[in-house]
Amino acid sequence: MPRRIESLFLNGPAGRLEALLEEPEGGIIREAALVCHPHPQHGGTMHNKVVYRIARGLRRAGAAALRFNFRGVNLSDGEYAHGEGELDDARAALIWLRERYPNLPMTLAGFSFGSRVVLKLACKGQPGGPQALRAIAVGFPTVYPDRSFLDGCTIQRIFVQSTHDQYGPLAELEPMVAALPEPKQLILIEAQDHFFAGALEDLEEKIAGLGPGLS
Repeated sequence: MPRRIESLFLNGPAGRLEALLEEPEGGIIREAALVCHPHPQHGGTMHNKVVYRIARGLRRAGAAALRFNFRGVNLSDGEYAHGEGELDDARAALIWLRERYPNLPMTLAGFSFGSRVVLKLACKGQPGGPQALRAIAVGFPTVYPDRSFLDGCTIQRIFVQSTHDQYGPLAELEPMVAALPEPKQLILIEAQDHFFAGALEDLEEKIAGLGPGLS
């Protein structure tokens, strides 16, 4: 998929954040999307193959996609902050993205640990300005007991899960999603594990098929 790509550093609460901004090559940019990576302490970076596929799928749907490394990862300053600091990092990246594309609708997307971050950002409040229209949670890990941030959340939530996700098994995820208020959607992908082994192309197609989150 042709793209325009820009390497940059954002100002984060713990220092600079390493980032990549990708835009579709030609055509109209229809939305801006923030994409968050898996757990920093388990090898998660913005170059994770699932994160890359999410960003590419969004770009195919017409989005300018911003990936970044949480604090302490690769060239980003700071150190791991138990999810709360990483939520602040995502908030800072979203502010930057809004300033870059002030007139576009916003999508939040993330994989694994990153899916929790974007859902918290979507459901617990975002910085001033237009609110994101939806959150795409890929490989949501049900192994974390705290899901209180989902209570009463009415932003559009799209869960994309492997049928053999060892960290978010369907026996736990399906009743959780069923109990959430609308609007919501659960998309299942036949894959070998949490990392969508054997199904990365299908994952990208599903993300691209969601289209832009237009208001």
